[in-house]
Amino acid sequence: MTKKLTILVFFIASYSFSQNAWTKKKSEVYSQISFTTISDYGNIFGNPDYNTERFITDNTLQLYGEYGLTDKSTLVLSIPIKFNETGRLTGMGSQFTTADSKAVLGNIEIGFRRQFYKKKWVVSGQLNLEGNTNSYSNASGIRTGYDAWTLTPTISIGRSFNWIYFQGFTGVNLRSNNYSSNFRFGAEVGIKPIKPIWIIGFVDVVKSFENGNVKLPINNLLTGLYVNDQEYSAYGLKAIGEVTKKFGATIGFGGAFSGNNVAKKAAVTFGVYHKF
Repeated sequence: MTKKLTILVFFIASYSFSQNAWTKKKSEVYSQISFTTISDYGNIFGNPDYNTERFITDNTLQLYGEYGLTDKSTLVLSIPIKFNETGRLTGMGSQFTTADSKAVLGNIEIGFRRQFYKKKWVVSGQLNLEGNTNSYSNASGIRTGYDAWTLTPTISIGRSFNWIYFQGFTGVNLRSNNYSSNFRFGAEVGIKPIKPIWIIGFVDVVKSFENGNVKLPINNLLTGLYVNDQEYSAYGLKAIGEVTKKFGATIGFGGAFSGNNVAKKAAVTFGVYHKF
């Protein structure tokens, strides 16, 4: 049961709108601020599963925006601010890391989405560049993002009706600095049971190519934060409440069927958005 309730904090924080088959209209702006929390965990998916040296809290405040350059092209920007903490020892014999807390940037990401086809179905391509803007403290082992640049090309397809929509995407994360690259696949279905509410179910799969041999500090490995070959098969549920045509709120949670080098602890995301 614990495994099925596991939520991947970086997945929930980044998935909600970053992969989308639809583009914004020219000069249209979508903005969102969200907060994702995963607190006091000490167990990591692996083969076998393993413990971190200290209990860890990993929170993310994410600023996200989309801007319609034309009716068929959209600029995307994501700025994560990480609030990470290492706390009491989990009971391991060693004691390499120190208790500490950090509030710094994660990996800033910018993207460009282009619509290729629009009839009943919509087909779009997107290219994201994630900067090496992470921070690392060797004393605590806290890392706030990958120590790498990441290029992510994806293809998305979707179709919408008055009360239901479908969309899916596939792509790859190509990382520098000897980190492994990975394959990504995701899909979601949204229904509108009542006028102001969307209920959305989603799945997301990340599979490492295991083609990187980055040598990370031992203290980083003891926290498991943004280490190499992270992967998961996840599912989740989110809800969007439309307060007005331009303003609303979101809440999301999810679970993992399986994973590798990612936390085994529940997380939840709250957010608000505004359209201009």
